[in-house]
Amino acid sequence: MLKLTRQGNRLLGALPSKALELLQQDMRQVSLQRGTVCFEAGQLIDRVYFPLTGMISLFVTTGDGEMIETGTIGREGAAGLQSGFGERKSYGLTTIQIAGDFATIAATRFEQAVSNSAPIRDLVFHYTEVLWAEAQQIAACNAAHSGSARLCRRLLQVADCIGSDHIPLTHEYLATMIGARRTTVTLLALELQELGAIECSRGKIAILDRRALEACACECYKSMTQHNLTLKMGLTF
Repeated sequence: MLKLTRQGNRLLGALPSKALELLQQDMRQVSLQRGTVCFEAGQLIDRVYFPLTGMISLFVTTGDGEMIETGTIGREGAAGLQSGFGERKSYGLTTIQIAGDFATIAATRFEQAVSNSAPIRDLVFHYTEVLWAEAQQIAACNAAHSGSARLCRRLLQVADCIGSDHIPLTHEYLATMIGARRTTVTLLALELQELGAIECSRGKIAILDRRALEACACECYKSMTQHNLTLKMGLTF
């Protein structure tokens, strides 16, 4: 049985002891590298992944083959939770974007746990609502806010996802996150570096001044942070 601390994944940490033990008896911890595929588009979801340190990215492929990131999941959530209500297929491609440790459980075992535990069932419902709210917020943000504000928001969100201000992401990937060109992201990152908010190196960005970065981010960051706070409060059993 996998022993988890409540400082790892926040969803698991919100569960009462009995519900957490119900999941832990069938869980295992794995270290996954960047690029590892959790689910292909249209594939049956066979496992649920709870990030402990890494980050998962969700992608949708357009008709011309372009990959668009539609969401990220860090230690605040999990990928594949919908399988708790029976067999489900993944809408898009789900991959590991930042390497790390993940607690994982077979979808069939997770479905059994959901059916036997009201707290785990509530966890799935609450987190699904938060993902839906965040998807709407991101759509509005991409349409209304500047590239600089969106970049600041995403850097803060990724730092929150992995629990670290040292972010191992390239400018090319950040461009896909905010819907901009790589060259645009490089220029925006240099501006933030000149402000002393971040420091850039090859394939890495370090947040030096979180307050400065928050001041440059759009209000969507605070709104999404509030969504996660609401989730935490809603899962007080």
